[in-house]
Amino acid sequence: MTPDQLAALHARCFTTPRPWSTAEFSALLATSGSFLLTRDNSFLLGRAIAGEAELLTLAVAPEARRQGHGRALTLEFADTARRMAACDLFLEVAADNHPAQALYAALGWRETGRRRGYYAPGLDAVVMHLGLAKQQEGG
Repeated sequence: MTPDQLAALHARCFTTPRPWSTAEFSALLATSGSFLLTRDNSFLLGRAIAGEAELLTLAVAPEARRQGHGRALTLEFADTARRMAACDLFLEVAADNHPAQALYAALGWRETGRRRGYYAPGLDAVVMHLGLAKQQEGG
């Protein structure tokens, strides 16, 4: 997917927080450690560096929801981050996005904090973490 396609799909998926622009996607994709995962009208943008990975955004087209795309991309994110030597995964999700929070919790993510007013006045971010088992060398 091109940055234009990513921005268009992101706009279909989000109003609050605001959708990201083509320029923002271009800049993020050019950042060291960034990676893009795509699947049937959905994508996940992540970044891994210094033993940590952040799920930057996950967008699933409205007509493609509840078909397992978000789950599959989140699992692929963890696998990709592990291959990039990340042991700790983080994300922020809007406090009112209960379906996303339920998905992440079902996959083992745990709430570790909140960022007050992160997305908009009165709309907090829930910070979530998933620790990956450290791989044994030579094993």
